[in-house]
Amino acid sequence: MKVSLRLLVFGFLFVCMISNSVALGDANSGKQKVATCNACHGGDGNSVIPSNPKLAGQHEKYLLKQLINIQSGAREVALMVGQVDHFSKQDLADIAAYYASQKQTLSFIEEKWFSLGKEIYRNGNHERGIPSCTGCHGPGGKGNGPAGFPTLAGQHSEYLAHSLRQFSIGARHNDGEGKVMRNIAERMNENEIKAVASYIAGLRP
Repeated sequence: MKVSLRLLVFGFLFVCMISNSVALGDANSGKQKVATCNACHGGDGNSVIPSNPKLAGQHEKYLLKQLINIQSGAREVALMVGQVDHFSKQDLADIAAYYASQKQTLSFIEEKWFSLGKEIYRNGNHERGIPSCTGCHGPGGKGNGPAGFPTLAGQHSEYLAHSLRQFSIGARHNDGEGKVMRNIAERMNENEIKAVASYIAGLRP
């Protein structure tokens, strides 16, 4: 009896801890908080500026992590300095929920990069220790929401290439202690970066 009671209490406390640690976003509330984001990311999260990421349709968990990292300085983005400082974690969760609820627009691949991009994305380059991108981001580039792996399909190729370069030199380092993206990107040459970024842009989310 005592053991069962202890388990029940422990279970209740565990659920409470989980509930308090996870901010559940409200998309309707988030829509009211993105006015300052529109200039760079568009009203619905579909940036028309190739160097700025599309946020529409991105996984909520991933978006929230990036916003928190930018706010704390764990991810440094020059154009974002001060932009989210005044938001609470709940505000950031609401914003993430809003963008996640939007439909992403399509991007296109440059034909000259198709073959190389497809090869790197699907098969990697085993001679240089570059794994395929499908393991984390899926054959269609949809990522894995619960695991925190972002959707890549349809993203601007310019933004994707810039992100890979940032990972390759360690300027972006919020990929966790495993350094998964840094370890991969540092092995890629410039043509591979451009090709895989273009190929991903042409995938359909």
